[in-house]
Amino acid sequence: MDFSAVIEARRSVRKFNQDSEFDHHKVQRAIDLALLSPNSSNMQLWEFHRVIDPQKRKLLAHFCMGQNAATTARELVVITITPQKWKERAKRNAQVVRDNFQSQSPQRAARAFQYYEKLIPFLYRNDRFGIFGRLRQILCFFLGLKKPIVRQVSKADLRVCLHKTAGIAAMTFMAAMKDQGYDTCPMEGFDSKRVKKLLGLAKQTEICMVIGCGEGVPEGTYAPRDRVPNQEVVFTH
Repeated sequence: MDFSAVIEARRSVRKFNQDSEFDHHKVQRAIDLALLSPNSSNMQLWEFHRVIDPQKRKLLAHFCMGQNAATTARELVVITITPQKWKERAKRNAQVVRDNFQSQSPQRAARAFQYYEKLIPFLYRNDRFGIFGRLRQILCFFLGLKKPIVRQVSKADLRVCLHKTAGIAAMTFMAAMKDQGYDTCPMEGFDSKRVKKLLGLAKQTEICMVIGCGEGVPEGTYAPRDRVPNQEVVFTH
Protein backbone atom coordinates (compact mmCIF):
# COMPACT_ATOMS: atom_id res chain seq x y z
CA MET A 1 0.00 0.00 0.00
CA ASP A 2 1.50 3.37 -0.96
CA PHE A 3 1.53 6.28 1.47
CA SER A 4 -1.50 8.12 0.10
CA ALA A 5 -3.52 4.90 0.13
CA VAL A 6 -2.54 4.28 3.77
CA ILE A 7 -3.64 7.76 4.84
CA GLU A 8 -6.89 7.56 2.92
CA ALA A 9 -7.68 4.09 4.29
CA ARG A 10 -6.92 4.88 7.92
CA ARG A 11 -10.04 5.47 9.98
CA SER A 12 -10.79 5.56 13.69
CA VAL A 13 -12.36 2.11 14.03
CA ARG A 14 -14.33 1.62 17.22
CA LYS A 15 -14.96 -2.10 17.12
CA PHE A 16 -12.49 -4.89 16.46
CA ASN A 17 -12.80 -8.52 15.38
CA GLN A 18 -12.55 -10.85 18.37
CA ASP A 19 -12.12 -14.05 16.38
CA SER A 20 -9.38 -13.26 13.86
CA GLU A 21 -5.69 -13.88 14.47
CA PHE A 22 -3.78 -10.90 15.82
CA ASP A 23 -0.03 -10.50 15.36
CA HIS A 24 1.38 -8.59 18.33
CA HIS A 25 4.77 -8.43 16.60
CA LYS A 26 3.27 -6.01 14.09
CA VAL A 27 2.44 -3.63 16.93
CA GLN A 28 6.10 -3.61 17.91
CA ARG A 29 7.07 -2.98 14.30
CA ALA A 30 4.70 -0.01 14.17
CA ILE A 31 6.18 1.35 17.42
CA ASP A 32 9.69 0.96 15.99
CA LEU A 33 8.62 3.17 13.10
CA ALA A 34 6.84 5.64 15.40
CA LEU A 35 10.09 6.11 17.31
CA LEU A 36 11.60 7.53 14.12
CA SER A 37 9.10 10.41 14.20
CA PRO A 38 10.38 13.99 14.42
CA ASN A 39 10.35 15.40 17.92
CA SER A 40 11.32 18.63 19.62
CA SER A 41 15.12 18.97 19.95
CA ASN A 42 15.39 15.18 19.56
CA MET A 43 14.66 14.90 23.28
CA GLN A 44 12.42 11.86 22.73
CA LEU A 45 10.46 12.52 25.92
CA TRP A 46 7.86 9.86 25.21
CA GLU A 47 7.02 6.30 26.18
CA PHE A 48 4.88 3.61 24.57
CA HIS A 49 3.17 1.21 26.99
CA ARG A 50 1.79 -1.92 25.38
CA VAL A 51 -1.07 -3.52 27.30
CA ILE A 52 -1.41 -7.13 26.16
CA ASP A 53 -2.27 -9.02 29.34
CA PRO A 54 -6.03 -9.83 29.22
CA GLN A 55 -6.75 -8.75 32.79
CA LYS A 56 -4.84 -5.48 32.52
CA ARG A 57 -6.41 -4.85 29.14
CA LYS A 58 -9.87 -5.35 30.65
CA LEU A 59 -9.09 -2.95 33.49
CA LEU A 60 -7.66 -0.37 31.11
CA ALA A 61 -10.77 -0.62 28.93
CA HIS A 62 -12.88 0.01 32.03
CA PHE A 63 -10.75 3.08 32.81
CA CYS A 64 -11.37 4.23 29.22
CA MET A 65 -15.04 4.52 30.14
CA GLY A 66 -15.86 1.20 28.50
CA GLN A 67 -15.49 2.57 24.98
CA ASN A 68 -15.96 -0.09 22.30
CA ALA A 69 -12.56 0.78 20.86
CA ALA A 70 -11.04 -0.22 24.20
CA THR A 71 -13.18 -3.19 25.22
CA THR A 72 -12.80 -4.93 21.85
CA ALA A 73 -9.14 -4.00 21.22
CA ARG A 74 -6.71 -6.89 20.83
CA GLU A 75 -3.97 -4.69 22.25
CA LEU A 76 -3.96 -1.23 23.78
CA VAL A 77 -1.06 1.18 23.42
CA VAL A 78 -0.73 4.05 25.88
CA ILE A 79 1.45 6.92 24.67
CA THR A 80 2.85 9.18 27.37
CA ILE A 81 5.18 12.15 27.77
CA THR A 82 8.02 12.13 30.31
CA PRO A 83 9.17 15.71 30.99
CA GLN A 84 11.05 14.53 34.09
CA LYS A 85 13.65 12.79 31.90
CA TRP A 86 14.89 15.96 30.21
CA LYS A 87 18.28 16.00 31.98
CA GLU A 88 19.36 12.54 30.90
CA ARG A 89 18.14 13.11 27.34
CA ALA A 90 19.93 16.46 27.03
CA LYS A 91 23.13 14.86 28.33
CA ARG A 92 22.75 12.00 25.88
CA ASN A 93 22.18 14.34 22.94
CA ALA A 94 25.24 16.40 23.84
CA GLN A 95 27.34 13.24 23.92
CA VAL A 96 26.02 12.14 20.53
CA VAL A 97 27.08 15.50 19.12
CA ARG A 98 30.53 15.10 20.65
CA ASP A 99 30.92 11.66 19.14
CA ASN A 100 29.68 12.60 15.68
CA PHE A 101 30.72 16.18 15.00
CA GLN A 102 33.65 17.18 17.20
CA SER A 103 36.34 16.16 14.71
CA GLN A 104 34.33 17.10 11.60
CA SER A 105 32.92 20.48 12.54
CA PRO A 106 34.09 21.99 15.85
CA GLN A 107 31.92 25.09 15.36
CA ARG A 108 28.79 23.02 14.77
CA ALA A 109 29.61 20.87 17.78
CA ALA A 110 30.13 23.95 19.94
CA ARG A 111 26.71 25.32 18.99
CA ALA A 112 25.09 21.99 19.80
CA PHE A 113 26.86 21.80 23.17
CA GLN A 114 25.63 25.27 23.97
CA TYR A 115 22.09 24.25 23.01
CA TYR A 116 21.93 21.06 25.07
CA GLU A 117 24.09 22.14 28.00
CA LYS A 118 22.89 25.73 28.39
CA LEU A 119 19.62 26.49 26.58
CA ILE A 120 17.76 23.21 27.20
CA PRO A 121 18.37 23.32 31.00
CA PHE A 122 17.31 26.95 31.03
CA LEU A 123 14.05 26.12 29.25
CA TYR A 124 13.17 22.89 31.00
CA ARG A 125 13.83 24.30 34.47
CA ASN A 126 11.52 27.16 33.62
CA ASP A 127 8.64 27.72 36.01
CA ARG A 128 6.15 30.53 35.59
CA PHE A 129 6.27 31.36 39.31
CA GLY A 130 9.97 30.55 39.89
CA ILE A 131 13.20 32.40 39.25
CA PHE A 132 13.75 30.81 35.84
CA GLY A 133 10.27 31.76 34.71
CA ARG A 134 10.61 35.39 35.78
CA LEU A 135 14.08 35.66 34.27
CA ARG A 136 12.89 34.19 31.01
CA GLN A 137 9.95 36.59 30.85
CA ILE A 138 12.24 39.57 31.40
CA LEU A 139 14.78 38.44 28.81
CA CYS A 140 12.03 37.63 26.34
CA PHE A 141 10.56 41.10 26.71
CA PHE A 142 13.78 43.03 26.19
CA LEU A 143 15.34 40.82 23.52
CA GLY A 144 12.02 40.72 21.67
CA LEU A 145 12.06 44.51 21.31
CA LYS A 146 14.84 44.32 18.72
CA LYS A 147 14.58 40.90 17.07
CA PRO A 148 12.30 37.88 16.69
CA ILE A 149 12.46 35.53 19.64
CA VAL A 150 10.72 32.32 20.64
CA ARG A 151 8.15 33.32 23.23
CA GLN A 152 6.29 30.05 23.93
CA VAL A 153 8.74 28.72 26.51
CA SER A 154 6.80 28.65 29.75
CA LYS A 155 6.29 25.40 31.63
CA ALA A 156 2.82 25.16 30.09
CA ASP A 157 4.22 25.82 26.60
CA LEU A 158 6.80 23.05 26.98
CA ARG A 159 4.06 20.67 28.09
CA VAL A 160 2.10 21.48 24.95
CA CYS A 161 5.25 20.95 22.88
CA LEU A 162 5.77 17.45 24.30
CA HIS A 163 2.16 16.47 23.68
CA LYS A 164 2.51 17.68 20.08
CA THR A 165 5.60 15.50 19.75
CA ALA A 166 3.72 12.50 21.13
CA GLY A 167 0.84 13.22 18.76
CA ILE A 168 3.15 13.11 15.75
CA ALA A 169 4.49 9.74 16.93
CA ALA A 170 0.95 8.49 17.46
CA MET A 171 0.00 9.32 13.87
CA THR A 172 3.10 7.53 12.59
CA PHE A 173 2.16 4.51 14.69
CA MET A 174 -1.42 4.42 13.40
CA ALA A 175 -0.32 4.79 9.78
CA ALA A 176 2.21 1.98 10.27
CA MET A 177 -0.49 -0.25 11.75
CA LYS A 178 -2.77 0.43 8.78
CA ASP A 179 0.06 -0.34 6.39
CA GLN A 180 0.29 -3.77 8.04
CA GLY A 181 -3.44 -4.39 7.69
CA TYR A 182 -4.60 -3.41 11.18
CA ASP A 183 -6.92 -0.68 12.39
CA THR A 184 -6.62 1.69 15.32
CA CYS A 185 -8.61 4.18 17.33
CA PRO A 186 -7.02 6.97 19.40
CA MET A 187 -8.88 7.73 22.62
CA GLU A 188 -8.76 10.71 24.95
CA GLY A 189 -11.61 9.69 27.28
CA PHE A 190 -9.93 7.91 30.20
CA ASP A 191 -9.36 8.16 33.95
CA SER A 192 -5.73 9.28 33.89
CA LYS A 193 -5.17 8.73 37.61
CA ARG A 194 -6.29 5.10 37.49
CA VAL A 195 -4.48 4.41 34.21
CA LYS A 196 -1.23 5.76 35.64
CA LYS A 197 -1.61 3.57 38.71
CA LEU A 198 -2.37 0.50 36.58
CA LEU A 199 0.76 1.00 34.51
CA GLY A 200 2.97 2.13 37.38
CA LEU A 201 3.75 5.46 35.75
CA ALA A 202 5.77 8.17 37.46
CA LYS A 203 3.92 11.11 38.97
CA GLN A 204 5.32 13.56 36.40
CA THR A 205 4.43 11.34 33.44
CA GLU A 206 1.37 12.45 31.48
CA ILE A 207 -0.83 10.35 29.22
CA CYS A 208 -1.24 11.72 25.71
CA MET A 209 -3.67 9.10 24.41
CA VAL A 210 -4.70 5.46 24.48
CA ILE A 211 -4.85 3.65 21.14
CA GLY A 212 -6.95 0.57 20.53
CA CYS A 213 -5.54 -1.89 17.97
CA GLY A 214 -7.05 -4.76 16.04
CA GLU A 215 -8.73 -5.88 12.85
CA GLY A 216 -11.70 -3.61 12.38
CA VAL A 217 -15.16 -4.90 11.59
CA PRO A 218 -17.53 -3.02 9.23
CA GLU A 219 -19.77 -1.80 12.03
CA GLY A 220 -16.70 -0.38 13.79
CA THR A 221 -16.64 2.53 11.34
CA TYR A 222 -19.66 4.49 12.43
CA ALA A 223 -20.17 6.79 9.44
CA PRO A 224 -18.57 7.93 6.19
CA ARG A 225 -15.59 10.21 6.69
CA ASP A 226 -16.58 13.86 6.91
CA ARG A 227 -14.28 16.87 6.71
CA VAL A 228 -15.09 20.57 6.47
CA PRO A 229 -14.36 22.12 3.06
CA ASN A 230 -10.66 22.76 2.41
CA GLN A 231 -11.24 26.47 1.91
CA GLU A 232 -12.32 26.78 5.54
CA VAL A 233 -9.02 25.49 6.89
CA VAL A 234 -6.38 25.94 4.17
CA PHE A 235 -5.05 29.43 3.45
CA THR A 236 -2.34 30.71 1.13
CA HIS A 237 -0.30 33.78 2.10
